[in-house]
Amino acid sequence: MSDKITVTRPSMPQMSEYIEEISDLWESHWLTNMGIKHKMLQDKLQEYLDVAAIELFTNGHMALELTLQALALKGEVITTPFTFASTTHAIIRNGLQPVFCDINDRDYTIDVSKIEGLITDRTCAILPVHVYGNVCDVEEIERIAKRHHLKVIYDAAHAFGVHYKGKSIAQFGDASCFSFHATKMFNTIEGGACCYRDEALGRTLYQLKNFGIRDEDTVEGVGANAKMNEFCAAMGLCNLRHVEEERNKRKKVVERYCEHLQNVEGLRLNQRRSETDSNYAYFPVVFDKDRFGADRDEVKEALAREDIGVRKYFYPLTSTFECFHGKYRTDNTPVAVKVSENVLTLPLYADLALEDVDRICQAVIKCKR
Repeated sequence: MSDKITVTRPSMPQMSEYIEEISDLWESHWLTNMGIKHKMLQDKLQEYLDVAAIELFTNGHMALELTLQALALKGEVITTPFTFASTTHAIIRNGLQPVFCDINDRDYTIDVSKIEGLITDRTCAILPVHVYGNVCDVEEIERIAKRHHLKVIYDAAHAFGVHYKGKSIAQFGDASCFSFHATKMFNTIEGGACCYRDEALGRTLYQLKNFGIRDEDTVEGVGANAKMNEFCAAMGLCNLRHVEEERNKRKKVVERYCEHLQNVEGLRLNQRRSETDSNYAYFPVVFDKDRFGADRDEVKEALAREDIGVRKYFYPLTSTFECFHGKYRTDNTPVAVKVSENVLTLPLYADLALEDVDRICQAVIKCKR
């Protein structure tokens, strides 16, 4: 049992496996620009995620930002403020206006009953977020989008490997964007991807991540440099071999948490939609001070004194960031406000010892008054 418990810890293969995977790079000297590791990972992820096509990126943010750019959107994008900064920043950096929709209080995904009330003649897309591995109401979102002729781009950074009704979550929407950051359930150290069906979108994505270059003699547009390098792709190849083992280890951690905490008054544990499997990406707990006796911040401080790292994830809401001071209202997202002010994500990673889970739960329960 370790002394200090961090909120997350990246999963890594055995060093020997990674060294073997990258050894041929010393022969080829091909380190980036869509080399053999990149192509291998792209093919294996396409198969694993069961999608028509996939494009890899240097990180999840660039996958999302360049997907929005590739779709040539203009106007307003309905989204959620209960997310990481990347989601909102990708919208704004494309010259689009985020319109913040509240979340539901069951699984913290976008409240589909509130979406149509926010649609105007300037609305061009919906950008929902699968939160903590919880799947949005993809069926209702699809109905709304078709009815109003809107694009749907999913921020699926939390939902790698998740299925709904036996269908890969990566198949929904016009595009689904993933993060392969070191802290994610599946990582490539840094990395990301966009899954899509439209071949034209794929061609545009490829050019945008490579300076707008079509071929050796032709640059068709202004692009970025968002290519995944070979060392990151190699890490992805190694980690993908062990991804189901990773999921199973995380599942055991989550089950242990639930054994201790599911009946504690004043704690609300993560709930997911029926007919979904889980990737056990996060373990959020929402604290009700009136019933638990201590608020979220008091619990966080108490755990810190015992060398247990937790995270207020997501807090603050993106709509309240200092860089947007006074620009967006929060009175129309009361559920998101309440959850953000009361949620902690507890430590969760594949190698977290069950004895450490016991220690964390004991520290949380000790805060109850």
